[in-house]
Amino acid sequence: MSFLFSNPVKINGIIYFASDFHLGAPNITASKERENRIINWLDRIEEDATHLFLLGDIFDFWFEYKYVVPKGYFNFLAKLHQLWQKGIEIFYFTGNHDMWVKEYFTEELGVKVFHRQKAFLINGKRCLIGHGDGLGPKEYGYKFIKQLFSFRPHIWLYGVLHSYFSFGLAHFLSRKSRAISPDKKQHYRGDDKEMLTQYVLKVSQQEAIDYFIYGHRHLPITKKLPSGAIYYNTGDWLVHDSFLRMDKKEIEKGHFL
Repeated sequence: MSFLFSNPVKINGIIYFASDFHLGAPNITASKERENRIINWLDRIEEDATHLFLLGDIFDFWFEYKYVVPKGYFNFLAKLHQLWQKGIEIFYFTGNHDMWVKEYFTEELGVKVFHRQKAFLINGKRCLIGHGDGLGPKEYGYKFIKQLFSFRPHIWLYGVLHSYFSFGLAHFLSRKSRAISPDKKQHYRGDDKEMLTQYVLKVSQQEAIDYFIYGHRHLPITKKLPSGAIYYNTGDWLVHDSFLRMDKKEIEKGHFL
């Protein structure tokens, strides 16, 4: 019996996947240029897309107060609203940089938000989809910190801070994290060192899965597993401008040019 696929979401159509836009990083000028590229890509795919999956770290930081959301990103958010009005269904899986996405995207933009990975049956294929952070073995320090950040009383306490301080602190920590290991995510380090690869290898031995689709890694990856499943990583838009397109026949990798 399949535990992960006991109640999959069933959809059919032409589906696009992308992740790790990191809007807001590393500065306003670079972020705005990247936002424009992303909107141009969305303009192009809306010609045939029925569904869009955003697999986390769409923003370098996001925090919703009751009556306030982060400044900026208007054109991107307006584009998502336009896609929704056109009938394109959007699924947003939060990542480690935007885990504090709450009701705004659902209430204002019609986006369905997921805070953990989810099983989908897409065009008859069994797909396990999410951002991908914290799924592999070890990484105990990161998993502990994520638990602290997702603890509701801690979120409330952070929200007590004025946005000037809370946003400033978040952007400082994000820049510091990138400075410590700027190249870590740009090279495939071997199956034994890739946490997501170790995770999909283990799960694929326990469940019948066709595709694992994740972000987080900042590296476009296609890896066929011994079980016959395929692990895809969507890459990022800081370096690769990469995405996946899935129709009734196959999954194709793409790079926006």
